Amino acid sequence: MSTTADPLAALGALPGVADSVESVRKAVDRVYGHRVMRRRSSEVTAEAVLRGARASAALGGADWPLEEVRRRSDFGADAEARTVGAALRVTAEAGQLLDVWRQSPLRVLARLHLVAAGGEADGERVGRPRLAGEPVEEPLVSRLPLPEAAEVSARLDALAQLVVTGTSASALVVAAVVHGELMALRPFGAYNGLIARAAERIVLIGGGLDPKSVCPSEVGHAERGEGAYVGALEEYVSGSPEGVAAWIRHCGRAVGLGARESTAVCEALQRGAA
Repeated sequence: MSTTADPLAALGALPGVADSVESVRKAVDRVYGHRVMRRRSSEVTAEAVLRGARASAALGGADWPLEEVRRRSDFGADAEARTVGAALRVTAEAGQLLDVWRQSPLRVLARLHLVAAGGEADGERVGRPRLAGEPVEEPLVSRLPLPEAAEVSARLDALAQLVVTGTSASALVVAAVVHGELMALRPFGAYNGLIARAAERIVLIGGGLDPKSVCPSEVGHAERGEGAYVGALEEYVSGSPEGVAAWIRHCGRAVGLGARESTAVCEALQRGAA
């Protein structure tokens, strides 16, 4: 990362990023301007959280229908069920951690990992970044180079410092960088994808782009498909300006699709169909 006072500020000038930021703002504004949001925003938020968790679990290898996620109460039966349960817990928890995130992002990441693990047996590895030689279970992005533990620690510290110090960059840019860094680093032994997507959600809320958390970017990432998601991450990991810009634009489209999803929810609520 750059050593300038605000290393993220320059990312707004990368190809297509400003247009993406503007497009996302308009999409989010359309949701917030819907008449249903004046009276029933809490219902839209609850539905967005559920749909976001379902989509994040799908990218984590458990692509369940929304109604299956909605009706189930047992999430410990098998690996897919545990992934869905972890996604539901992490996504719900993310909304409660905004104040802590601003002061100590690393504490939030540790908390999200604890919540995702949900009492799994290997307690020694839960809630802390991986140590040298410890494996990572993240099949979706297994072809991406995996940094050594020492690099992970240094880059996590740098990322946390950026969050605490603040930046003039837009919420979309910061959210994309946080998400991309966490997927590039995969600091934990498992559940990195769920945590990275939840961290993106936290930044979008805290940065003022989506304060009521009604535009689930996870839905957009899942809708665009695993291939597009991993391909965009590969662009980010390349470290080139063009690659970073491509990833930010990808995240912008994901937020836009999440906004479209919640607009449909608003329409359904208005018709009395949901």
